[in-house]
Amino acid sequence: MLLSVVQNHGLYHLSYVLLVLSTLSASVVGQTCMNYGETSPSNTSSCLCPPGFGGATCAQPGCGGTIFDGSNRSLAQPSTSSSGFANLTASDCTCESGWGGVGCNVCTTSSACQVAYAAVNGNASATSGLDGPTGLNDTMVCNTAPTVWAASELSCQVNNPTLEALYPLQSTLNILRTLNSSLSPLHNTSGTLLSPSTSSSIYAQLMYAGVEQFFCTASPCTQTLSNTTTSSGNTTSSTWTCQNLSCTCIQNATFCGGVPVSNLTSTIDGLTGTLIVACDGTNTCHFQQDTINSVFGSQGLSMEGCVFGECVTQAVIDTTNATSSGAAASGETELSGGVIAGLAVVGVIIVFGLVVVAWGWYVQRAAKKLPFNGGQSGGIGVRWSDISYIVQSSKNSPSSLFSKSTIRGGKIILDSVSGSIESGQLMAILGPSGAGKTTLVELIAGKTKSGQYTGSIAFPPCAPGHHPRVAFVPQSDVLPSMLTVREALTFAASLRLPEALPASSKAALVSAVISKLGLDGIAETRIGATDGTGRGISGGEARRVSIGLELVGCPDVLVCDEPTSGLDSVSAFRVVNVLKELAREGGIAISHQGSHGHRKGVAVICSVHQPSSRLYHTFDSVHLLSKGRALYSGPGGLAPAQYFMRMREGGRAGADVLPYEEGYNVADYLLDIASESPDIPGMPLSHNAVGEIGLSASSEEKADGGKDVEALLSTQNLAPGTYVATFLTQLQVLCGREWKVLRRDKTLFFTHVCVACVLGVFCGGLYYKTGLTIAGFQARVGCLFFMGSLIAFSSLSALYNIVEIRPLFLRERSNWYYSPTAWLLSRLIFDVIPLRIIPTITVCTITYWMAGLAHDAVHFFKFLLVIVLYTLVMTLFNFLLGTTFRNGGIAILLSALSALYQMTYAGFFVHLASIPPVLRWLRWLCPLNYTLEAISVNEVSSGLMIKDTLQGVPVNVSATLIMQLLFGFGLNNYYRDILVLFAFIAGLGVAVIAMVWLKVRERR
Repeated sequence: MLLSVVQNHGLYHLSYVLLVLSTLSASVVGQTCMNYGETSPSNTSSCLCPPGFGGATCAQPGCGGTIFDGSNRSLAQPSTSSSGFANLTASDCTCESGWGGVGCNVCTTSSACQVAYAAVNGNASATSGLDGPTGLNDTMVCNTAPTVWAASELSCQVNNPTLEALYPLQSTLNILRTLNSSLSPLHNTSGTLLSPSTSSSIYAQLMYAGVEQFFCTASPCTQTLSNTTTSSGNTTSSTWTCQNLSCTCIQNATFCGGVPVSNLTSTIDGLTGTLIVACDGTNTCHFQQDTINSVFGSQGLSMEGCVFGECVTQAVIDTTNATSSGAAASGETELSGGVIAGLAVVGVIIVFGLVVVAWGWYVQRAAKKLPFNGGQSGGIGVRWSDISYIVQSSKNSPSSLFSKSTIRGGKIILDSVSGSIESGQLMAILGPSGAGKTTLVELIAGKTKSGQYTGSIAFPPCAPGHHPRVAFVPQSDVLPSMLTVREALTFAASLRLPEALPASSKAALVSAVISKLGLDGIAETRIGATDGTGRGISGGEARRVSIGLELVGCPDVLVCDEPTSGLDSVSAFRVVNVLKELAREGGIAISHQGSHGHRKGVAVICSVHQPSSRLYHTFDSVHLLSKGRALYSGPGGLAPAQYFMRMREGGRAGADVLPYEEGYNVADYLLDIASESPDIPGMPLSHNAVGEIGLSASSEEKADGGKDVEALLSTQNLAPGTYVATFLTQLQVLCGREWKVLRRDKTLFFTHVCVACVLGVFCGGLYYKTGLTIAGFQARVGCLFFMGSLIAFSSLSALYNIVEIRPLFLRERSNWYYSPTAWLLSRLIFDVIPLRIIPTITVCTITYWMAGLAHDAVHFFKFLLVIVLYTLVMTLFNFLLGTTFRNGGIAILLSALSALYQMTYAGFFVHLASIPPVLRWLRWLCPLNYTLEAISVNEVSSGLMIKDTLQGVPVNVSATLIMQLLFGFGLNNYYRDILVLFAFIAGLGVAVIAMVWLKVRERR
């Protein structure tokens, strides 16, 4: 991509972009004195110049002599070959013995310093007039190490292939580093200016072919020293960090308009900010500034063949601590603000997690210490009066979507239905399809309904304010397929029984339920898929397991919706017999010590579609519905047939009642009446069962002081549910189940890992050992983009898992097993980590090292951090879709479209700056954009350099420049992107929790 740009725009633009940044640093301080000289107080027509420069305006570099000569030093003269600029090369300057560097400013021997100083100052002490201690060793020495004690000169060659292709002659950088001018013997040199106000500073000049091109200064500065052990021994490195960088380009010099095609004046004059000059013991230095780093890499402009020289007294070296007077002699590196912010966020999260765990542990211990009053229950009857239920018609006006709906205009499902049952009885609710059987049992069980309903339900003889435990067995068996029968019942017992009950007592209760339901032979058998797609227990056994899940909660009333549907006659009769036994004898009561006995009878209500004659006579009472009306409610057996025959004989409205033939299945007869004679009058509540089975209990209720409590039906549940187990117990039990599922369904985990390995090898082979050319850099970013896109699409499996497990969650939540938050945390631990994060780390690790990306541990783990965060973002996003839409197809479609949107706005295919502003704002909502930017910045910050040749011009520039040109990524945006991804995780996490709490609930 970049190659085509260069070919289209020509070498001129490439040269401009690259050399715009090969500059250094300085800014004009005055109109008269150059090189940051100052007007002499004694002679306003002359300037005090930095060491190595002189003349009326400090524009002429020294030529020969020594830095102690000051204003008397010989200077390089202007040359016509260099457009009138002073030229060291044309002046044929030669250095005296013991001096070197361009301009002869760098001492090489101690004797050279001593001779030069004596030549100017005679026998005067080298410490005379200095701020250093007196009476110590004042021997002048030449410090040739990178460390600066007072004021040190250095001279380096600038060798860069790209720079040399455009400027083929020799470029040299001279730098004067002044730490404390008051300690330097140059302090009193005539006509010499070390640094303004004696502060620590840097002066720098770039010389090209012996002619000064521009000059820079920066102040104040700090010096950091570090010791490095190499094969040649211990060496000291010096790093100077200076503020307030200012640079000035010399007008009409080669770099500054002398060659119009590459006039760098505005760029050089615009260099500001922080300047870093880092030198090591191998005679190599790096000139670093943000703009320069963006071109030449994170280490800045490299300088080779550096020579260091500082004339200083031994007393200064012996007594001066390099960490004082603005210098810091430390090898430690301060943490950046982004790192500190990230650590603070992580610390807050860890502390918050520990506080939550500690609080949960405290609440759990308190719950286990509560007194347990045994598991006695039962003895509760049910009476419902004038139950009406209406579903709003779909033809309502759109305004009904935004206002509270009314009962008018809807479809009537139940119309003033009344009935009752006492404890110990088994009732069958009969009626043809659409009669309202399921609606009635759901209302009795207190299930949330979407329609409007009125009426009342009472549970005599409950005390005021107490609502009995009503268990509901739905028509379909939704069971955990990977658990055994005993494990499923134990799971329910752990969450539905008080924590004060010991685990041994809960296990005894589970065993008793298994025996009572006749499940001993399959107790250790996995349940399997109940939809026939997998092997497991039979349909009748699954139905009994569903009943058992409710029995472990010790219910007072048991409501079953068509428990015999889908079963053969033998299995159906076995299930109903179990219900009959439960009604008569009650469930299993368990004491604190673990002993068990019989409870009081339980009221059992079942809706039955078309029972056989044998099955019908098992029921104690019958409730017949037809088109939402109750035609009969009373004793079972032949009583319903006799009731309708008496009605037929009475004439009037009962004349249309079909006759009953002796020996005919009573259940079929009742269904015939409900289907063919639906307009006959219903049985009044005062007449039903009062004289025959005494279910009215009116006298008992009066004697009981009116202790019944009627639950008036509204749009809310009949009984506000509460969780029996504490949050920590819920999480522990859920995690235990998820671990069993993951351990048994090994194919799920190993398939994810194996696919990740295959994809990692494929992607790594596709981008194997990407080169350092421009095309190679494009391949690197392409590899990073491919991994991000792969994560976006592979996270679709998280959505499918949510859709698949949703029915089980709805059933367990409606029965108040656990809170949605505990369920989400368990999914996070046992779905996100093993099935999302581990495979993602696998594929990205294989690809990372095969592609030859930044090969140090720091950048690798920073890369993994971004990848893991993006995986969490996409997983939570798919969780949100899976919980928002019941239709999995819609959720998958939206997830795929969002992945395509992210690929568009990631910044790889389209430069974001080229997108029209009306659409450009969408980039801020694209997690992949932040991910790709963070991992790309992490890659180029490793010091990645592009080495290529374009139209014969060698290119050796930082990958940062290419990244900014092609993709527009910000060099300092890594930690910002990390925080944005954390914000996405937090926002999506809150949205998922809110959606699960508010929307993913059973609504019938």
